[in-house]
Amino acid sequence: MILSLVAFAAVALVTPFAAGPLGRRVFPIIALVPAIVFAWLLTLVPAVSGGEVMTERIEWIPSLDIALSFRLDPLSLLLALIVTGIGALVLLYCTWYFRDDEPSLGRFAALLLGFAGVMLGLVTSDDVFVLFTFWEATSVLSYLLIGHDATKRESRGAALQALTVTTFGGLAMLVGLVLLTVAGGTTSLAELVADPVTGAAAEVGIALVLVGAVSKSALVPFHFWLPAAMAAPTPVSAYLHAAAMVKAGVYLVAVLAPGYAELAVWHPIVIGIGGFTMLVGGWRALRQADLKLLLAYGTVSQLGFLILVVGQGTRDAALAGTALLLAHALFKAALFLTVGIVDHAAGTRDKRRLSGLARRMPWLAAFATIAAASMAGLPPLLGFVAKEAVFTAQLEAGSAGGPDATWAWVALTAAVLGSMLTFAYSARFVWGAFGSRRDAEPTPLHHEPAMMSFAPGVLAATSLATAFAVPLVEPLLDAYAAALPGPTEYHLGLWHGLEPALAISALVFGVGALLVWKREAVARAQAGLPDAIDAERGYLRIIGSVDRGAARVTTVIQSGGLPGYLAIIVAVLILGLGGAAAANGVWPDRIRLADGWAQPLIGFTMILAASAAVVVQQRLTAVLLVGATGYGMVLVFGMAGAPDLALTQALVETITIVVVVLVLRRLPRRVTDRRAVVRAPLRIALGALAGIVMAVVGVVALGARREPTIAEGLPPLAEEAHAKNLVNALLVDIRAWDTLGEISVLVAVATGVASLIFVSGRQGGAPRLDRVDRRSRFRPVPEQADSMRSARRRLADVENETDAASEAAATRQTWLLAGRTISPRNRSILIEVLVRLLFHPAIVVSVFLLFVGHNAPGGGFAGGLVAGLALVARYLAGGRYELGEAAPLDAGLLLGTGLLVAAGTAASSLVFGLTVFESSWFETEVPVLGTLSIGTSTLFDIGVYLVVVGLVLDILRTLGAEIDRQLDEAGPDAVPADPAGVGA
Repeated sequence: MILSLVAFAAVALVTPFAAGPLGRRVFPIIALVPAIVFAWLLTLVPAVSGGEVMTERIEWIPSLDIALSFRLDPLSLLLALIVTGIGALVLLYCTWYFRDDEPSLGRFAALLLGFAGVMLGLVTSDDVFVLFTFWEATSVLSYLLIGHDATKRESRGAALQALTVTTFGGLAMLVGLVLLTVAGGTTSLAELVADPVTGAAAEVGIALVLVGAVSKSALVPFHFWLPAAMAAPTPVSAYLHAAAMVKAGVYLVAVLAPGYAELAVWHPIVIGIGGFTMLVGGWRALRQADLKLLLAYGTVSQLGFLILVVGQGTRDAALAGTALLLAHALFKAALFLTVGIVDHAAGTRDKRRLSGLARRMPWLAAFATIAAASMAGLPPLLGFVAKEAVFTAQLEAGSAGGPDATWAWVALTAAVLGSMLTFAYSARFVWGAFGSRRDAEPTPLHHEPAMMSFAPGVLAATSLATAFAVPLVEPLLDAYAAALPGPTEYHLGLWHGLEPALAISALVFGVGALLVWKREAVARAQAGLPDAIDAERGYLRIIGSVDRGAARVTTVIQSGGLPGYLAIIVAVLILGLGGAAAANGVWPDRIRLADGWAQPLIGFTMILAASAAVVVQQRLTAVLLVGATGYGMVLVFGMAGAPDLALTQALVETITIVVVVLVLRRLPRRVTDRRAVVRAPLRIALGALAGIVMAVVGVVALGARREPTIAEGLPPLAEEAHAKNLVNALLVDIRAWDTLGEISVLVAVATGVASLIFVSGRQGGAPRLDRVDRRSRFRPVPEQADSMRSARRRLADVENETDAASEAAATRQTWLLAGRTISPRNRSILIEVLVRLLFHPAIVVSVFLLFVGHNAPGGGFAGGLVAGLALVARYLAGGRYELGEAAPLDAGLLLGTGLLVAAGTAASSLVFGLTVFESSWFETEVPVLGTLSIGTSTLFDIGVYLVVVGLVLDILRTLGAEIDRQLDEAGPDAVPADPAGVGA
């Protein structure tokens, strides 16, 4: 299973690139992935039907008992066959559905294939938290697929609605899963079902899990997102909303039923809500003129029917429910694909504008009629076999008596009434799409490829053939149903003789035909009934209220500019941490003020620097004073025996000062109080209280320990990682997950800064720096090669200039390649010489720190900062052209490569059968150098190094070189702006 999921992911990743030259021909190629997996799964049917369960497991988070565990049992195999088989047909269908000029075709193909892989992972996951991960991934991918055409507001709104509703249900489901796993002592889904949780934890946990299932499968009151999702392209509707995503909730109910169907909370939800949804969906389907909406509401109805049946909790109902599950996937996917063909050919899905299509598209009409007949439950089709089994199972359960008999009769009543509506809207679909109206001319058709009907033809033929081949399918379905209580005599079949279920079917057909015959009277009755309850309207009211509330909160607490934001943040910090510290009942027995005479002296100096930073008027002076407090911490760390922290603090403080100074070029030199949103007394009070709170928290945290520190167990862990430097071992080995997350944030920040800076002003003139015109049109600046051209190219420009200043610059000796690009009055020969002499040694030192960091002070972070400082020196000495010459690489490439290398170490562990980020290393004796040890932690550190260098380079490129270019374009008369409230 894991190999199959990797294949889906790998092919999905390369699909956007392959779609460029291939166009829509990429679809049959990527369809091979689900087709091959489908063929492989078919070979497993005999073994799984015979009782064999196939499992795969890779440890992921052992401390939480979470593993990448997958299980193929009869139910998961059935769903996996549906996901891969119909997925392959839908991908093939896309070959003719889309044109080569379809926007974002490669992205769509990759997302649809990725969704198939995610859905496959969902139905085969045995670990409930891995299942939940796939569950939420389906919501995200469906959001992207529904919103494929981002130019349409309808698509964007439908995508957001589906994501919001299903994510809400998913969060409720997560809480339920946590309750069940804590009470059950395992995260294995199979074990939770085999040994069910009992008591209040089971009732509450299962209720919350069912909320997730109800929202995912679009049951009332969450049903409204599914019809709205019909804004998606037809292949998305056919796959996600008929065969795959909406089946996730049905699957979850079916897999939990053997263990939890006896709970008091179970039947009211699965039968009560399922039956009501079947009736609501069927009633609404009769009102639709749009064929796709008719099928959408029909899907809502059928999903309620499915959950009603699979959740009943008996062997016969489980057998009937799985047969209905298979039948529904076949006929509903075929019908959605049919609507796509009709829409392409006729240019409309409105059945009031369609006429005479059966004569001109006979094969498609035949396929659609077979699929609709299966949906209506007509013989001899799989839908009829499944529905007969459902009626029989419900009659048996109701006749057996007992506490569940009432719910069985409720289920039977809902199933019969809902099936009548199903027959009616199935007939209306066929007649509306392919019938001929007397008062209308035949609808003109565009040419459509005959192969476009291949996928619905295969699905319709399978619905027909499976009804006659039920003995071949039943062993797999019965293998699942055997896990539920009840007699085992009943078997699926086209003919069981004259029995009550057949009489019920005849009643359904008769009343359904009457609803079709009296369709005008039915339509008048529907029109006369008010929509007293409209779930979608309620959803919109809730979302609107949230938006209005958020706007009011934003207006109240975020109207004071940056000083106001900071005041609120600091106030919350004081109240939160201060309140917690005041309520703390554990205080240190004694307080040690200092470890030596130097600490108070350094602390007093830091206090003076911080106090001076508050009152000085020059921004640059304030920045340097704040930096002095940081360098004071460097001394404290150094004297406390923490050289790693001291080195890193010194490097970070230096880089921070440089970055802030670069930003200050766009701000006034002096700090002003012309818009003092937060008055001075309040500032002083907030600052003083914040300092006091942090001091108290520090004292409590350091002196109130009652339990042994975990630090005692860290040295042995470092030794296991072949590290002598505990700090570096923590960063790149023991807590590598945290470090990976942190460098991911660094990459995101760098990307965000670049996107904000690489915007210039209005076209047609130099951008003004004193204000931003909201009506202006923004355009991206030229590529990096344009804003930091090669120094040699710039030198050639300088040599061709004839003014006196340029001649003086050209004749003066140059120690840096881009030295001549700087005005003579801004050049410093001393700085140029020092930078030229120190740059390459600094790079060597940075590499040295990188490789010795596992056993001595240093590491990838410190080494990357040293390399970054070397680039800073080149930029400060020679400007943006010198930076372009010193680092001709793209910053984004370094960031991406570093993140890929760091994350790749996690995958490399899996290749060798280890857990994620588990260390492995290689040692050998090298002449002259001695013992050489290289491990996965070293590779991870290299990734950190590249990310840090890329981040510094990106900062210099954006806050340095790009601002230089903008200032050059603006000219010497441009006035830096003071954004509202910043100076305050």
